[in-house]
Amino acid sequence: MTSELAFSSAEVIGDPYPHFAAARARAGVQWHDRTGMWLAFGYAEANAVLRSRTLGRIWTPRWPDVPMPGFELIHRNSMLENEPPAHTRLRRLVAGAFARGHVERLRPRVAALADRLADGLAEAGRDGRAVDLIAGFAEPLPVQVIAELLGVPEADRALLRPWSNAIVKMYEYQVSDAQRNAAETAAREFVAYLRELVAQRRRRPEPDLISSLFAETDSAGARLDEDELVTTCTLLLNAGHEASVNVVGNGVLALFGHPEQWQRLLEAEAAGRSLVDTGVEELIRFDSPLQLFERTAIADTRIGEVTVRTGEKVAALLGSANRDPAVFDDPDRLDVGRTDNPHLGFGAGIHFCLGAPLARVELQTSLRTLLRRFPGLRPAVVDLTGLRRAEFVIRGVSSLPVHLS
Repeated sequence: MTSELAFSSAEVIGDPYPHFAAARARAGVQWHDRTGMWLAFGYAEANAVLRSRTLGRIWTPRWPDVPMPGFELIHRNSMLENEPPAHTRLRRLVAGAFARGHVERLRPRVAALADRLADGLAEAGRDGRAVDLIAGFAEPLPVQVIAELLGVPEADRALLRPWSNAIVKMYEYQVSDAQRNAAETAAREFVAYLRELVAQRRRRPEPDLISSLFAETDSAGARLDEDELVTTCTLLLNAGHEASVNVVGNGVLALFGHPEQWQRLLEAEAAGRSLVDTGVEELIRFDSPLQLFERTAIADTRIGEVTVRTGEKVAALLGSANRDPAVFDDPDRLDVGRTDNPHLGFGAGIHFCLGAPLARVELQTSLRTLLRRFPGLRPAVVDLTGLRRAEFVIRGVSSLPVHLS
């Protein structure tokens, strides 16, 4: 069966979920002529795509005739773009560095940063003025957290978000020459910056993740080389903060559309039986920040009712999987108290998001701070549909004007 899903259409970008539901009803896996790959719409099929050991992340330049050495460097050496044994070695070393307590070290700092940003919002929103929740809160918090995690000096932190913004635009299926050039420039600049920061930490280690990463060795005495270390840092920024920004933006937008769920969160906080943890997982499920994860068959692989032949690509449509009624009761209903929630928002299998614990700390802190500081939060515009970024793979909002009370 062939899918006609148009990733770039305004209708699909605005609300892909009815399109996913219609496709899932026809078949769990369908061929997509526009991208030349299979699409897995069902939960079981998407989960199989993520977990199958005969489907791999195989990095190849998207435009082989266009030199993009900076962009290629941060993907060739990434654990996300490698399979065992390279992936196993990279993930073991990075996980070992993470295990040194960096997430727990940051927990109180995340709370302090969220409160400081909330102070700024409150000041900007005095006298009922509208403020942008994305620019004033959702964007700066994860960038500040990743910067602290890596040990990026405060004076340099404003560089990070523009670099990441330019790089992640390359994961869409329609990319202009200008976007491609901007991504390569950003990748080169970020790599050069990180090389200098790594050199500084080699001379004088600090209690940050970069220092832990170059000090980490596995049982065989292996270490990350400099290209791998730099690539890991770019992955942490791009994957880490993009997801957090978009869960907050998508999540608040969803809560505006379901005000009874915002009220439910408020009442639970007041009663001392918080629903923040389940609420965050539900917001990730309900409107997934990453919609598509692509893999390539290294051997013929059965997914659902089709066989993905060696060399063919197949993509797990995470947003579709997370609304599959075969797994989720009443999947199109936002339920912040949902407990049976095995969503695929952080992936699955060997590429399950290594930064998920930190992302959860950021997201839980963000939601709890908004509930506590701005219980009367409400949209400042009538038409919320026009706030969407014009991108399919990484789903988010460009801005979110709000009144704080």
